Amino acid sequence: MLGLVKKIFGDPNDRELKRLWKAVEYINSLEPQFEGLSDEELRGKTAEFRERLEKGETLDDLLPEAFAVVREAGKRALGKRHYDVQLIGGMVLHEGKIAEMRTGEGKTLVGTLPVYLNALAGKGVHVVTVNDYLAQRDSAEMGQLHNFLGLTVGVNLSNMSHEAKQAAYACDITYGTNNEFGFDYLRDNMVVYKEQMVQRPLSYCVIDEVDSILVDEARTPLIISGQAAKSTEMYLIADQVVSRLKEEEDYIIDIKVRSVTLTEAGVAKVERSFGIENLFDHEHVTINHHIQQALKAHAIMKRDVDYVVSEGEIMIVDEFTGRLMTGRRYSEGLHQAIEAKEHLQVQNESMTLATITLQNYFRMYRKLSGMTGTAKTEEEEFKKIYGLEVITIPTNKPTIRQDIPDVVYKSVQSKFRAVVNEIAERHKNKQPVLVGTVSIENSEVLSEMLKKKGIPHKVLNAKYHAEEAEIVSRAGQLGAVTIATNMAGRGTDIMLGEGVAELGGLHIIGTERHESRRIDNQLRGRAGRQGDPGSSQFYLSLEDELMRRFGAENIMGMMDRLGFEEDQPIESKLISKAIESAQKRVEGNNFDVRKVVLQYDDVMNQQREIIYKQRREVIESENIREIVMGMITPVIDRIVDAHCAEDLPEEWDLQAIVDYCNGTFLHEGQLKAEELEGKEKEDIAEYLKGVLTRLYEEREAAIGAEFMREFEKVVLLRAVDSKWMDHIDAMDQLRQGIHLRAYGGTDPLREYQFEGYEMFQEMIQNIQEEVATYIMKAHVETNLVREAVVDENEMATNGEPAVNRPAQASEVIGRNGSVPLRQRQEVQGVPRHSEGITNVKRPGERPGRKKREVGARPRSPFSLNRHKVIIKLYNEVLTMLEADVKRDMQETAKRLAELRGSL
Repeated sequence: MLGLVKKIFGDPNDRELKRLWKAVEYINSLEPQFEGLSDEELRGKTAEFRERLEKGETLDDLLPEAFAVVREAGKRALGKRHYDVQLIGGMVLHEGKIAEMRTGEGKTLVGTLPVYLNALAGKGVHVVTVNDYLAQRDSAEMGQLHNFLGLTVGVNLSNMSHEAKQAAYACDITYGTNNEFGFDYLRDNMVVYKEQMVQRPLSYCVIDEVDSILVDEARTPLIISGQAAKSTEMYLIADQVVSRLKEEEDYIIDIKVRSVTLTEAGVAKVERSFGIENLFDHEHVTINHHIQQALKAHAIMKRDVDYVVSEGEIMIVDEFTGRLMTGRRYSEGLHQAIEAKEHLQVQNESMTLATITLQNYFRMYRKLSGMTGTAKTEEEEFKKIYGLEVITIPTNKPTIRQDIPDVVYKSVQSKFRAVVNEIAERHKNKQPVLVGTVSIENSEVLSEMLKKKGIPHKVLNAKYHAEEAEIVSRAGQLGAVTIATNMAGRGTDIMLGEGVAELGGLHIIGTERHESRRIDNQLRGRAGRQGDPGSSQFYLSLEDELMRRFGAENIMGMMDRLGFEEDQPIESKLISKAIESAQKRVEGNNFDVRKVVLQYDDVMNQQREIIYKQRREVIESENIREIVMGMITPVIDRIVDAHCAEDLPEEWDLQAIVDYCNGTFLHEGQLKAEELEGKEKEDIAEYLKGVLTRLYEEREAAIGAEFMREFEKVVLLRAVDSKWMDHIDAMDQLRQGIHLRAYGGTDPLREYQFEGYEMFQEMIQNIQEEVATYIMKAHVETNLVREAVVDENEMATNGEPAVNRPAQASEVIGRNGSVPLRQRQEVQGVPRHSEGITNVKRPGERPGRKKREVGARPRSPFSLNRHKVIIKLYNEVLTMLEADVKRDMQETAKRLAELRGSL
């Protein structure tokens, strides 16, 4: 059907290319003109372009000249001239689309074209790479071109100080990884002073290896967490119990969905071990959870495949790149279960403080674009999720790589023997070979076999990632044999050594099909760059995971019936087509998984946008009195509505209103029931609002407007942050259990949306009540300091551990800040979510800060004499909270007595 449409209407990709070739011709016509300019005149074009933008011209108007300038600067600063097809790629990126360009076509250089053009607007351009090494490399190399033209270039790395990050983001162009950009966005929305923010509003973004970032990594949301004080003993007990269970007898593994289930015999053994009657009783939900995680750790998670043990820690292996994901931890207790399995120290679980999916982060950019060698297979996802169109860019020279059909063997051992024999045969002729494996374990098995054959080789896997780029770059040299996990070294060119082209170029061997066709295509694409010769072939076995998941038993039976020998391969295009069909099904399943993750995060995203928008408004506004009063009045309306039923004044409980107001806003006896008697419902609400407004004004007059404004921010930020973090944790727990609603015939997503909305409304009400309480009742003095609910040093991300972040000094609570979340929860009798939570200092107040020089700007009065009032603050706030708890306990005791009496 698609072919018929293309015949009638023409290929849309061809139409786009035809349109863009016209622009290329015009850019080429400008080349002689710009070649004649001096370096200074060429650099002066940047200021000229910016001036023209200010006068009303658009970036599209400037594009031909700007691209011609960049091409000329590339020749002078880098010794590289942009090909015509690279100009097309640059225009595709500028238009907010994805440019699919084959490996070796110079995508990094292509990025300089739209990056320069869009940087002229002065709003900042972000260039996203898959790792810190590439961010540093590209910012240094391409930065020469941009610096030549007068633009500033920064690089944003995970281990940078706060000041260095601010400087990097202030540059015209900022290079960095997707994780670090996302985490900086989350951290910016946790600060308490505007000066602590590092990012500017998100304007234009170019993503290198866009499929890896927007597809492969999109299944894992970005999470900032703090440690939770939960016992680790249960993980050790569960591990001991599970380690005695036997496969098939006590539990069954489902390899297709990577799940493990207890048999009845297994359930009975667990129940006997814990001395319980029914493992599935509600009271034993904790035991059940720990047993399930321990089972998964033992039966599903494989050492040196899913994770490695390094220096006493569990390091997760990225299934797509084979790299170690430093600092990342499995959630829901699985990481702790693996630590118990490997007899390591079990770390505490963590509480989510802030989270966002990569999809929702990148959709916030005003304009988004990307480039990769493999995007067409995921075109539907790019279009539906990100609104990005994929344009395939022609190669500069025709591709002559030979892709040999797959061969299939009965067992993994026979497959590896065939691979080693093939390597030995080609190595004899000095032809370079690059072997791709799907796991660290396989790469080491293959390495041992090659050692026994006496074949010198390099192993490139997550354990040796420091040498990654250098090893990959030499993989095309005469006689080189390189073993690499998946696409390790992605983004590094492989140049053919002298005489290699005559031997057939680089030969690629894939030792297993990946569940995604893109990953296989990326491996093939390492050979045959820029018209070089090359070849590729995949060696498979019926014991490979993808084959086992999709009907390898039938093929195995057929091979046995036909009398196939162990080392006799099957070479058939039918099998290759069947594998591709299986890959398409898996890709569809993975797309569905990412779509579901996004659908659930969309619920949180709407809430997150509201909270973050309000926080920014609070931080950036000079006066938030209207915001605070707007939070207090709904509290009054709700309490009046609750106790004043419509048209039934005789049933109104005015005393309850008085008790609530005296307990929440005022002091004991400050408001009396007779003041409300004889008034209409609306009049009661207005009267109370008038009382609060008068007291608010009296309080402001007593302490001064300046201090009142800061006090409002201290109270509001503390309330919003603490309640929001609790809400995130509650929503996370809701999401984990919501799928069970499907058994009741309801849609889990709709239930999550509905209950999430209800929980958000409840959180907003709790924020309003806390703000009202502290604003009206807390004692105010003139030494306020805003403090974050969680110290940055106590935070960890799923991309980097907290200990790797630059240390910042912590300080005690300010005079009128709320009690920290941990202490407040202890007072109220609520289980603590976080352990060791402290407060962060305002930027600039770090160890080693220079003493203030004479004549320098004086310190803010809000930071003076804090220590004199700490004890007084604790006593005031704790006494107030203890009174609330005592009153609640008395009310509960009273209700229980009434209930017993009625029974």
